[in-house]
Amino acid sequence: MSKTNITISCPIDTYSGYGARSRDLVKALIELDKYDIKILPQRWGSTRWGYLKDHNDQLFSPLLVDNLNQQPDIWIQVTIPSEFKKVGKYNIGVTAGMETDLCDPTWIQGGNNMDLILASTNHSVTAFNNSKFNMKDNKTGQSSNLELKTKVEVLFEGADITKYFPTNISDDLNLELSTLKNTLDSIPESFCFLTTGHWMQGKFGEDRKNIGLTIKSFLEVFKNKKNPPALVLKSHMVTTSIMDRERMLAKIDEVRNTVKGKLPNIYFIHGEISDAGMNLLYNHSKIKAFFSIPKGEGFGRPFLEFSLVNKPIIASGWSGQVDFLNPEFVRFVGGELKPVDKSALVKNIIIQEAKWFTPDASDLSKALKDVHKNYKKWLVKAKRQGRYSRTNFTYEAMVETLKNILDTNVPNIPQQTNLSLPKLNLPKLKKVGSNEPKKIKLPKLKKL
Repeated sequence: MSKTNITISCPIDTYSGYGARSRDLVKALIELDKYDIKILPQRWGSTRWGYLKDHNDQLFSPLLVDNLNQQPDIWIQVTIPSEFKKVGKYNIGVTAGMETDLCDPTWIQGGNNMDLILASTNHSVTAFNNSKFNMKDNKTGQSSNLELKTKVEVLFEGADITKYFPTNISDDLNLELSTLKNTLDSIPESFCFLTTGHWMQGKFGEDRKNIGLTIKSFLEVFKNKKNPPALVLKSHMVTTSIMDRERMLAKIDEVRNTVKGKLPNIYFIHGEISDAGMNLLYNHSKIKAFFSIPKGEGFGRPFLEFSLVNKPIIASGWSGQVDFLNPEFVRFVGGELKPVDKSALVKNIIIQEAKWFTPDASDLSKALKDVHKNYKKWLVKAKRQGRYSRTNFTYEAMVETLKNILDTNVPNIPQQTNLSLPKLNLPKLKKVGSNEPKKIKLPKLKKL
């Protein structure tokens, strides 16, 4: 008997969170060994593609296709829900979900095109359920209620413990890792906080990842201190270009200029780093803790990755990361939900009616001082969080959860032959890996 065929439309070749999610999902489906799998690669915003080529991929590349020649038994889209389309006999939408407490109406409309939605966290499920709208038809003038009818299941983004784990960094490294190690070794401070994330749309204190406020908070807490810690910031805005790097440096300087006094050092890493490079960064002896206060996360992969190396974490106490960060083992920062600022609004994604997290400045200051001063106490807690993550939120646990979801929800689909695909309004596809922009070697670390 032939296997049920699955076509997965996803940004599998991109350097993005959705790209990583796509690769994990496809790998899991391959391991289940129940399906005939094809992959329709898609772009993901302006993020760089070429991941498969860079990593000499032999697992996914043979499954790539340029188009559909028949209707799939199961159609899976990994994207934001506004782009979900009904294509297969059974349709599954996979999304990281929402960073706010409400989603755009187009997400509900797209979600209702599917038979099943897989969201990364309970936070996203709650936001879906809270998003109810009264819609007015501009032609008829009639009003109707819009809410999600499709079932939503939580499929967390399991951590690969073969990529992220505690390790003593040796000197026997390839060029990328050796360069990164040497630059980190050159930092004079023995205690560094690490923060990562794109510096996204929004004015100071209004961008989703809250990079500007992260920098300012660190500077305010540790200015004029004897032997202060340093901050290692890995970030970029849109691309990994030289222009992007220079804009980032200018924005960091703008924040520094708002703080008076003798300031602690900030070391800036710009550009992409491999999984092995990120594990080296997480494990380096001078990186003592992870500090990030986003306004909202659909999931928050860096939090989970960092937890696996058994070091302390300071995090916003709201949104996706609270699913897997245990409040007994990490330092959550308190705060309140406030309306999304106009500068951070994104059409069909982040709406004006929504709210997200604003950290309490006083509690944030206490958290940074506490982790720095009482590091041994927090190191014990961090090791417990590491065990908690490795027990409950691994890639293997995610695969088992996926199997149970599919077995429970997906019906037995009758096999049909020579079924032509109906006319579909699919996004235009471009074969990934073609016309790849030339990579530019950039300095990885800059003291500010």
